[in-house]
Amino acid sequence: MQTTDSSVALVNANYSGAIKHVDTNAKNDATLREQTDKFEAFFVKQILDIAINSEDNNENSLFPKDAGDKIYKSMYNDTMSNALSGKLGLSEMLFTYLKEGR
Repeated sequence: MQTTDSSVALVNANYSGAIKHVDTNAKNDATLREQTDKFEAFFVKQILDIAINSEDNNENSLFPKDAGDKIYKSMYNDTMSNALSGKLGLSEMLFTYLKEGR
């Protein structure tokens, strides 16, 4: 009668399960980071909208009064908020808080 050593198969099964768990956590962390960065971008855009709109009464504003000034302001605020997202600390703070709550 021939015996088969299945210990290697069992060890591999255990390690592959651990690797899948680590990959899932890394994927979840990346998704969470992306969402917290998007929230920070939204938050910064809201602040920029208020700041840019408050200078409408100023004659030396960033965007002169013309037919497309609202479109330019919106595009500018979108670009700036996306560029600043993840760099102000709000995203990091929110990411850490939500990750601990899992």
